[in-house]
Amino acid sequence: MSDEFSSTRRDALKFAAASLTLLVTPLGMRTAYAATNILGVRVWPAQDYTRVTLEYDHPIKYTQLLVKNPDRLVVDLEDVEFNSVLQSLPGKISETDPYIKLIRAGRNKPGVVRLVIELKSEIKPQVFTLAPVGEYGHRLVLDLYPLEPVDPLMALLQSKPDVPPYDTPSQQLPRDVPRDAPEPLDAERNPNRPPKGQKPEIVRMVTIALDPGHGGEDPGAVGKGGNYEKNVTISIARRLKALIDGEDNMRSILTRDGDFFVPLGQRVSKARRVQADLFVSIHADAFIKPEARGSSVFVLSEHGASSSAARWLAQKENAADLIGGVNLGVKDPYLARTLLDLSQTATANDSLKLGKDVLGELGRINDLHKGKVEEAAFAVLKAPDIPSILVETAFISNPEEEKRLIDDEYQDKMATAILRGIKRYFAKNPPLAKSKLM
Repeated sequence: MSDEFSSTRRDALKFAAASLTLLVTPLGMRTAYAATNILGVRVWPAQDYTRVTLEYDHPIKYTQLLVKNPDRLVVDLEDVEFNSVLQSLPGKISETDPYIKLIRAGRNKPGVVRLVIELKSEIKPQVFTLAPVGEYGHRLVLDLYPLEPVDPLMALLQSKPDVPPYDTPSQQLPRDVPRDAPEPLDAERNPNRPPKGQKPEIVRMVTIALDPGHGGEDPGAVGKGGNYEKNVTISIARRLKALIDGEDNMRSILTRDGDFFVPLGQRVSKARRVQADLFVSIHADAFIKPEARGSSVFVLSEHGASSSAARWLAQKENAADLIGGVNLGVKDPYLARTLLDLSQTATANDSLKLGKDVLGELGRINDLHKGKVEEAAFAVLKAPDIPSILVETAFISNPEEEKRLIDDEYQDKMATAILRGIKRYFAKNPPLAKSKLM
């Protein structure tokens, strides 16, 4: 056997041995010394809080530190490759961001990348990781909360400051809503309204919590045309809010007023903080079959879903916290008291009444997916003392309905129809007095 052949054979055996070692080596050992690659950085500014999300290809170790004078949040990332994604960080920050002045990243020492976030004011940071889910890989989340949380009650009071919030029920909502015809929204058909130019005397405001589904890290369903459910829901909710706030004896709040993520429980909590009379969650979801179409209204089920499709939809919506990213390390006792079983109260019947009235109005502007209110275990409908419904405005997974959902005229019609349903409900179920603010 020649020396050349022997040498070649030895090299081949070494290669085979190395390959075998690679095959039997545990995955964690193989990746232990590989630098983590940052795949994307997203920033979601809002008055409630600003979120910075880093997405990467496998788990990392990190440390954090708050620094004073000036206020900064410093985060060190171990075994991270400094790449063009991290270099793009400064350009991710808007001048209008309520909490972040600027953000930068650089190599602090061998094997460590340092993020420095210069702050506009003191914050309470929450830093946590999320395991891969849906379209996302591993994520590191930096939530920057103000020291004094945004109070939804104060924001509500400022919306109509010259109107007493709660008093006696001596002036109820008008009962002139016809049963078999859509109710006009103009003053001419409402005999309880004062003459034009005369300021009405309002002693009982109706408060409605509007909940635009999804937001921020959670886009919701995505249509074939590339439209996000979260953008459709906030647009319709804002139109509905404008209509409600234009009514003399109504006002509304949005559980989110921008493109940021709100956990399901916090949506319910915000509604309870303002003692909302109703909770209306707005969605434009998808189904596994693109031919699914029509509008729907859901209420919370106490005894299982009314259909397999309703069960599937509820499971999908309840996964929003996993996709959007909730810090499970924070325990909120107020929130824990919020998520009670609806069966403990009498609001289930009121939710069903509200759902029927809204569904009837939706049927005037769009096909109905089902001719009755459906039931399923939606987490966002679990307010124990507020009649709550979830409105599926149309299926964004249906190409034809997707086009309607992004149309201004259809969104206006949808907002108007929901308001008409709400007014029809109150005409038959006048709100009771509320004695004081929480």
